[in-house]
Amino acid sequence: MTEPVANPVITQAMIDAYDEYTHLTLDRRRFMERLTRLTGSGAAAAAIAPMLVANSAKAAIVAEDDPRVKGEDITYPGSSGEMKGYLVKPANRSGKPGTVIVVHENRGLNLHIRDVSRRLALEGFVVLAPDFLSPLGGTPSDEDKARDMFTKLDSKQVAADGVATVAYLKGYKDGNGKVGAVGFCWGGGTVNTLAVNAPDLSAGVAYYGMQPKAEDVPKIKAALLLHYAGLDERIDAGIDAYKKALDAALVEYTVYVYDGVNHAFNNDTSAARYDKKAADLAWGRTIAFLKEKLV
Repeated sequence: MTEPVANPVITQAMIDAYDEYTHLTLDRRRFMERLTRLTGSGAAAAAIAPMLVANSAKAAIVAEDDPRVKGEDITYPGSSGEMKGYLVKPANRSGKPGTVIVVHENRGLNLHIRDVSRRLALEGFVVLAPDFLSPLGGTPSDEDKARDMFTKLDSKQVAADGVATVAYLKGYKDGNGKVGAVGFCWGGGTVNTLAVNAPDLSAGVAYYGMQPKAEDVPKIKAALLLHYAGLDERIDAGIDAYKKALDAALVEYTVYVYDGVNHAFNNDTSAARYDKKAADLAWGRTIAFLKEKLV
């Protein structure tokens, strides 16, 4: 009988291995082999792996039935077909608020992103979280399967569906016509791409997202708020070139790098990578920025 592993210690090398698995290799067998080498045993690897993975069962910060918001699953016109999404509004609002697109990580439109959408609605925005896996049938419950589906997405269609989402919210009857976007991980990169392709986007907030090509940066009309994790070498490698291109194009932007924290530091369902101090600071900056640009 295998003895349980008490108080397993998670090292930066283990977090880096998980990041490589989720964003580059998508090979679970190789990830577990590497984790076993790092931990010293299969039992320790089995104990630590769930701590690295986001836990979809973790309680939401804003419950689905919270009376302060009204959420519903909707469909709306995408670039070449129907898009699925989660639309949330403040239950009690006066006037027409700004609208915000929330772009999911590379696990699709899951419970965590729905929760984040409700958090934004509590700040007074109309919020739409699109399911960018809609062309492939929508986000599955199996997160490993969802990650694999992202490798099959067409980048041009993703950009076009993002532009269609901006157009939908710009014309939304309960909104004020101003549209912002917030994205995390894959979604952060998608927000950067959306800013390039959607001149009607007013504001974009990218959390640890891949940067667009320098030659595309002059197309950006939106103001940008860019959050990066200090330990995220893979994504951070593109910061300087992005800043140089933004400066040359006279794009309004602000960059924050949060020292000592990992990629996905905002995701409170991931025990190993979540950093409350950095997440709270970045979230406060995000809300202030969106209220400045969209209200």
